[in-house]
Amino acid sequence: MTNQDISATGKAQGFDHTLRVYSDITQLIASLENPTPLVRVNRLNLNKEFQIYLKLERYNPFGSVKDRIALEMLKTLDVADRTVVEPSSGNTGIALACIANGMGIPIEIAVPEKIPEEKKVMLRFLGVNVAEADDALCPLFPSEGARGLVNALIQSPATRDSYVSPNQYENELNVQAHYRTTGPEIWRQSRGKIRYFFAAFGTCGTITGVGRYLKEQNPAVRIIGVEPASPDHKLPGMKRITGLAEECIPKILDRSVIDDIVEVADKDAYRTATELARKDGIPVGPTSGAILHVALGYAESNRGLAVVISPDDAFKYASFYQEFLNGEEED
Repeated sequence: MTNQDISATGKAQGFDHTLRVYSDITQLIASLENPTPLVRVNRLNLNKEFQIYLKLERYNPFGSVKDRIALEMLKTLDVADRTVVEPSSGNTGIALACIANGMGIPIEIAVPEKIPEEKKVMLRFLGVNVAEADDALCPLFPSEGARGLVNALIQSPATRDSYVSPNQYENELNVQAHYRTTGPEIWRQSRGKIRYFFAAFGTCGTITGVGRYLKEQNPAVRIIGVEPASPDHKLPGMKRITGLAEECIPKILDRSVIDDIVEVADKDAYRTATELARKDGIPVGPTSGAILHVALGYAESNRGLAVVISPDDAFKYASFYQEFLNGEEED
């Protein structure tokens, strides 16, 4: 170990999670040796025979579950002298931007215009060229909205040699990141006692990767997918797959690992997230509220240990929560 590099420890991976000294910010991204925490929901969950734990992905260095897949996809992407471009509702874009900045790679992100302003500000803070698409958070077709903008850049003869996309909706590395890290972390942290796993449908990498791993450890583990009650929703990062034509469903989704699909209305998602903050002191984003709402429904008639993916925290959604709070005051 040199005087100049205190992060070199002689270990195979080159860093030590015990000391928490790193030479590269990406080394903080969760792994089996450095998992994001599981925290039990206490006051909001009244059924003590159905313990609910939140997997708090906000503890990744860039603030969300998408840190895992951003690193996995970028480190193997053949960028050459091209610009990385990707559609995102915010979290993947932020993670990709941070990692790309550290690697010296130019990056552009296409976002739905209806995502929170906080996310747009963060992307611009990171120096990203942000293209806003005039669409809802849950467009039906890959040719629409933010995905449509990126597909046009990738496919057009005029621009295709200048851009490259990780394509999180079809990239199997999205699934593998969760199969290799998130799933094993949950299994080890729960000491193999997990019986229910709750996650949202979005790009479908989390629910597929974690679902596969947990089913391999114990086929009795139930995997529950959560989707918005309507395609016209305010739950960034979530996608309604019920009723979609097969060509519109993310190609990486493995339906064979899904045991149940439950829909959630926006108001229930926001109310649950607000109650969690006020009763258990855990500030999470509205998607976490949606997933937890479904888990609390299961708690009414089931027993066992449940894990809920909490993709990020509340702070990137302050403007969205303000709207909910204003409505709460009017009621």
